[in-house]
Amino acid sequence: MANKTSQHILNTSVNLLGFCLFTITSLHITDKAENTLIDEFTSVIALLLTISSVFSFFSIRTENIERELLLEKIADYFFVFSLFGIFIITLFILLNISFV
Repeated sequence: MANKTSQHILNTSVNLLGFCLFTITSLHITDKAENTLIDEFTSVIALLLTISSVFSFFSIRTENIERELLLEKIADYFFVFSLFGIFIITLFILLNISFV
């Protein structure tokens, strides 16, 4: 195994996926989903985190070093985009709460 960041990406992206699903559920329970686009944006981020998890998992499972590095790099890019998206979601939630 050339690089060991895949295990960390997999663990963290699955935990953040739980955060996204919790956010979507909370918005639907409080009936705030109709007034905002936060749940749609969170769904896209959840999809990116799922893709990151899949690439990270396959990176861990492969025996080919070149393929491992490629899959890990792809997982890393999806993970970074997802982190930026979660930052945007947090800003949307803060702005939505402060202006209500």
